Amino acid sequence: MHSSAVFLIEFGAIILGLGLLGRFAGRLQFSPIPLYLLAGLAFGEGGILPLGASEEFVAIGAEIGVILLLLMLGLEYTASDLVSNLKTQYPAGLVDVTLNALPGAVMALLLGWGPVAAVVLAGVTWVSSSGVIAKVLGDLGRLGNRETPVVLSILVLEDLSMAVYLPIITALLAGTGLAAGSATLAIALGVAALVLLVAVRYGRHISRFVSSDDPEKLLLVVLGLTLLVAGLAQQLQVSAAVGAFLVGIALSGEVAEGAHHLLAPLRDLFAAVFFVFFGLHTNPADIPPVFLSALALAAVTTATKIATGYWAARRAGISAKGRWRAGGTLVARGEFSIVIAGLAVGVEPRIGPLATAYVLILVILGPLTARWTEPIALRLTGRRRTPAARTETPVKESVPAPRGEVDEQDAIGRS
Repeated sequence: MHSSAVFLIEFGAIILGLGLLGRFAGRLQFSPIPLYLLAGLAFGEGGILPLGASEEFVAIGAEIGVILLLLMLGLEYTASDLVSNLKTQYPAGLVDVTLNALPGAVMALLLGWGPVAAVVLAGVTWVSSSGVIAKVLGDLGRLGNRETPVVLSILVLEDLSMAVYLPIITALLAGTGLAAGSATLAIALGVAALVLLVAVRYGRHISRFVSSDDPEKLLLVVLGLTLLVAGLAQQLQVSAAVGAFLVGIALSGEVAEGAHHLLAPLRDLFAAVFFVFFGLHTNPADIPPVFLSALALAAVTTATKIATGYWAARRAGISAKGRWRAGGTLVARGEFSIVIAGLAVGVEPRIGPLATAYVLILVILGPLTARWTEPIALRLTGRRRTPAARTETPVKESVPAPRGEVDEQDAIGRS
């Protein structure tokens, strides 16, 4: 009875604290992720008041949080959207992974952590935070801007790439041989391809089978199916997160909308628990030794993400203002970076503190770059122009702009 009471007190205090932190972040129009991580640091190993009785339950909640995060991301996209993005935006995806994964890999090798840690840290620096970026776009009123589809396409490609990347690092971290690792990757690719094929051809039938007018039944069926598939995927050494993501892709239409509405509060709850759990297993004393490395990595990958967004928007025929906005919007890292780092903590413990510091920096910096990259960049480029350049029109600028490119009006349907 005593241990049960202590568990209820500890877990209740965690949930209440997360709610208050989320409310505080909302008032500041700020992502609560860094506050959740700091809360975990405060109450974990080496923190102010370490928790004990509720740690096992928090660990289970954290695993459910990862599954729900990936499920909700999958619900955002249909299989046809993914296929279309792969066909039209894959060059931007290649630029994205080259510019942003390489700094993480190089940093791990410079620190002497080895090739496996290099692959993991490459993923940490590569993937932007879909959750934070979606919130920033809504807060800034840019959902209708012409550059927003470019930003979303890059996020879609990153999310889809996780279906391949996560099984790779799972095999590497498990220490399996080349044959076993290749088999795991082949299974993952085969399952992903099969799910996409089924979703494209039979998505309506799957959604009809899952559909229910009763919200309670719909919630139970979708959640149960997701956990079942996630467990089977993990049993096959693929990844529970990938299984959840593929379930989300397979659902579409009203079922996806209804499931999204019902699962959003659960996602927010367990995702918050996940970030706290990651912080709980990171000793605050381990962060100062890697903070300068995290700061340098954040500076480099901020520049590379801005370059990625600028290039992709330019390729799509967006004006200079939209290019800078696209680049600044992509800077934030968050949930996926922590998920990837969490998988590798047992192999290279120093990845956890570095990833925590890195995400804390960029989840704070991301909303700022989204807001200020465009005006700062335009002011700097404007100052570099000579008086003669401002009065004379260069030959290059006389070339007609790409179709649809505008300077003063980047939003669709604005009057």
